[in-house]
Amino acid sequence: MLDQYAVFGHPISHSKSPRIHSLFAEQTHQQMQYIAQDVPAVNFKTTADAFFSEGGKGLNCTVPLKELAWQYADQLSERARKSKAVNTLARDTDGSILGDNTDGIGLVNDLTLNHDITLLNSRILILGAGGATRGILLPLLAQHPAHITIVNRTQLKAKTIVHEFADTGSLNSCDYADLTSLQFDLIINATSASLSDELPPLPNALLAASGSCYDLAYGNKPTAFVRWGAAQQARKSLDGLGMLVEQAAEAFALWRGIRPETAPVIDLLNRDRETLNFYR
Repeated sequence: MLDQYAVFGHPISHSKSPRIHSLFAEQTHQQMQYIAQDVPAVNFKTTADAFFSEGGKGLNCTVPLKELAWQYADQLSERARKSKAVNTLARDTDGSILGDNTDGIGLVNDLTLNHDITLLNSRILILGAGGATRGILLPLLAQHPAHITIVNRTQLKAKTIVHEFADTGSLNSCDYADLTSLQFDLIINATSASLSDELPPLPNALLAASGSCYDLAYGNKPTAFVRWGAAQQARKSLDGLGMLVEQAAEAFALWRGIRPETAPVIDLLNRDRETLNFYR
């Protein structure tokens, strides 16, 4: 029987994870099966219990289950503990469940390895103060940027994150009105605005010369934020497809002990969406 893996979420039909992990398995000659399963939050614990009791080896968890997965794990990686969110669960040989968060390292790898964006000594702005921001902060701070600023409509949420991560690097918060006098080398959209093709209230001249923009969301067409970055003449204005593949590779390596090559998978997914747009 093939080793069993899955992604849980609600909704989940749009997920590219089964395709990504099947490509990884083929590439690395791993005997495994990976499926997507629609799991509402209220059913998460019982469904996860059943999955692991029946021999399941590992789970990915997406919206709205990452905080529940954090509570479910028996042990947590440091980046998962700080983020209070887990996107990867792995069953150890003793039956205990390890929780990890691979989102942040996935983002860092996409930025630095795939797109040659320098994070050292850079000025970074993160839009939003939700779970997505928590998930990426620790790996970003480990790259030693000059500082990271978090902006949010409700500044109290941003201040809370700054307080919790204060011992890990130079971090501050502001509200959107404060942005008119600031500039950044990298702007990361961690809000849900792109899901409705909307844009946070961003002033012009916010992006420094040769700066880049990155949207954690992705789609078959450029998001509103990616389009904004292009209009601001960003050196690169990117969506989160590469991060999706890179975080999956980190989870795969945790489960299987081998890290797949991500570039061919990213290229293939990009060709897929180019084909979709061509036929629309």
